[in-house]
Amino acid sequence: MLSLPVSYPVKVQNGGLFISRGVGTHPVRTLSSYELIYVVRGTLSLQEEKTDFLLNAGESLLLFPGRKHRGLSIFDAQLKFYWLHFDIISGQQNSPCMQLTIPQQAKVRDAERVLTLFRLFLNEQERDGESMALELLLLLLLQEVARGWPDKVEPDGPGVALAWKARQLIATQFHQPLGAAELAARLHCNADYLGRVFRMTFQMTLTEALHQQRVTAAEKLLMTDTGSLAEVAARCGFNDVAWFRRVFRKIMGITPSVYKQRYCREHINSD
Repeated sequence: MLSLPVSYPVKVQNGGLFISRGVGTHPVRTLSSYELIYVVRGTLSLQEEKTDFLLNAGESLLLFPGRKHRGLSIFDAQLKFYWLHFDIISGQQNSPCMQLTIPQQAKVRDAERVLTLFRLFLNEQERDGESMALELLLLLLLQEVARGWPDKVEPDGPGVALAWKARQLIATQFHQPLGAAELAARLHCNADYLGRVFRMTFQMTLTEALHQQRVTAAEKLLMTDTGSLAEVAARCGFNDVAWFRRVFRKIMGITPSVYKQRYCREHINSD
């Protein structure tokens, strides 16, 4: 038998997933622990003491213990973010085997890996809330944040306004037959050019943005609607249930049916 001593410089409290319904605002709080926030979609605006933070999809924020924080606006209706509370164990912050420099706000480099780690964390928390794997997953998450870009680069140059118009059309017309050619026709521009400026501005293709918007709408219907998968798919712009399942699974990591059965187990909270 192998007996292996294991210790971590952090201690997990709990974590969860927040999905907005477009009402309410973040309460005023002063925590005794650190809080790691990662925005999956939408925008989250917070203030910690006198510093304002605006988080977009793919960005993380680290809130510090003893500092008052509060929301700055009504929750974005598209907002979805993971949260995780943890403590640093006294005397181990400067351990030579584990030294991370973590920016307070950062754009993560590998969004898919961060999402996978958060999902693993919530599944492990549900299975065994005292598992030491929670601390390991937290350290892996902090490592990903440490690898991010602390300085946000705002898109600039010609075509950015066009990209934002395309994004607005996707947000409001996703349930209709829509693709790169249709978007370009509506905006009176070349489809290849629109695709380039959109990717430059939002770091994703037009198709990826459309799929994300449709899956976002499907998530809400799966949680609140009793309709069939075919009905949900049709209302979200998918004309084929099998294609809906493939796209949903690619983005969410699970099928729509499994999501509908399991979403409440992921400690989802809302307004």
